[in-house]
Formats: sequence, structure tokens, C-alpha cells
Amino acid sequence: MQLQPLTETGAHQIEHWFDHPEVQMRLGGRFWIHRELRMISQHSSTAFRGAVVLRSHGWIGLDHAGTPVAFICGDVYDRWVRYHGEGPEGPILSDADPRLAMGLAYLVDPDRWRHGYGRSALQAVLTHPDAGDVQTFFCGIDADNHASRNCAESAGFTLPDLEPDHEGMLYYRRTRPS
Repeated sequence: MQLQPLTETGAHQIEHWFDHPEVQMRLGGRFWIHRELRMISQHSSTAFRGAVVLRSHGWIGLDHAGTPVAFICGDVYDRWVRYHGEGPEGPILSDADPRLAMGLAYLVDPDRWRHGYGRSALQAVLTHPDAGDVQTFFCGIDADNHASRNCAESAGFTLPDLEPDHEGMLYYRRTRPS
């Protein structure tokens, strides 16, 4: 799979994917992709849930014919920490991993679900030069989203903690091969 950076034109090309009821339930409507584009274009380091966002990336995955079939994005963090909400003293954190980490989100064109495009998009990010310094990758997936969970597992991600977090998310992890 070839990854091309998300652009305004690309966002308009795939925004209809967000009309699908399952996608709307998981991510929201068409506004979601345009919000992601704005976030990717902001180049400032910001604190988020106990880690610092160093940069953000977004790509459209193209099949062999150059047709958009997937969208994948992620923030690169100074480290990974599991966030358990806010306490009186600030964020409640655990499971710190001090290596550069990337939290990924992905979407496959609903007309092309169950054809391996999600797995291909995840694998393409693992080898993409923009993520070359990242050591650990994470996918936060709704516990009841079995298709996405299977997709992450098929791309070599594992589930270190079987318990969902306070938002009902499971975090699949993959460490860069040495």
C-alpha cells in the first residue's frame, strides 16, 4: 500500500466514508476528517494525557491502482503512558514506556472492509520514513469493535492489558522489530 499525506483535496475525496452508520458511531461524521487535517497541520508540541505530542501525521492509503482505500493517522509522543482520567493532582497514569510512541487511528473505505486494507495501512506506517524514529505503536480500539481488533492483531499488534480503560478502549501495541 502506498501512503500519501492527507491534504484538503484528499479529505474531501474520502469524507463520504464518514456517512456510514458504523463510522459515524465510532468516529463521528464528516467533520472528523477535516478536524484531523487541522490538527495535523498544527506544528506545536502540546501535552496530552500525560505525554507530549511531538508531531502528527495523516495519510491516505492507496491501492495498486491509486484508489483511496484507507485513512490512517497518528500522533508521535515523547513516550507512552496509559491514561486513567484526571485525579485531584492531575492525570492518573500508569504503564509508562519512555520510548517514542505513536498512537494510531485508522479507517478503511466501508465499501472495501474485510479485504486486508486496514492491515496493509498499519504495516505501511510501521515502515514509513516519517515514523522511522518511533519505537512503539499503539492502536486504541473500542472493546466492542471486533473487526478493528482482528485487523490490529493481523498486523502483529498484541493486547498487553485485557481490561478496557475508563473510556472502554483497549490498547493494542506493537514494538518496532530490532
